[in-house]
Amino acid sequence: MEPVEIEVKYHVLDAASLRRAIESLGAVDRGEVFESNIRYEDADNRLLRNRVLLRLRQDEKATLTYKSDASDQDPEYKVRRELEVTVSDFGTMHRILIALGFHREQVYEKRRRTYRLGDATLCLDAMPFGDFLEIEGEKPDIRRIVDRLNLDWDQRILTNYLKIFDIIRKDLDLGFTNVTFDNFRSVGPIDMRFYLEKLTAG
Repeated sequence: MEPVEIEVKYHVLDAASLRRAIESLGAVDRGEVFESNIRYEDADNRLLRNRVLLRLRQDEKATLTYKSDASDQDPEYKVRRELEVTVSDFGTMHRILIALGFHREQVYEKRRRTYRLGDATLCLDAMPFGDFLEIEGEKPDIRRIVDRLNLDWDQRILTNYLKIFDIIRKDLDLGFTNVTFDNFRSVGPIDMRFYLEKLTAG
């Protein structure tokens, strides 16, 4: 069986209240980290055209990730094939990827607080353009957690953060492609509710 990632996202208006709700379910707080991610591309942009993500992430450790479309798609969930490995040195791995012909295409950041609830993982993500909840696990577990948190199933988001940013970037005609907190300081608060109609599954 191929390794797959199954998840849904929600835009969060009140992260503190949602955090209390998650903890009230008995979820175990695994702490918060700051993530810096590099998305790689080749000279012909074949990764993007083939819906492939090649990413190197630095938080408490360095992780190399490959994502592509899974063979078993489900319109109710975001389902991606995911191959991931911890590497011993972020800088050296970056140089290896460059030597193989890839280049640094985009940088993106987030602050992530992770919870475990049974076999599911819940991530409260502070992105430069807003706050989100990711719920990852088996499909029945995801649906059960959505119901227990009183979230609207039709308001779930099935796209990734970079696609969300691309929608915002085009709408606001932003002059940058790196999704960093420094870049967004000059933009000001983003009213994500304006974009939800384009993002939600309902």
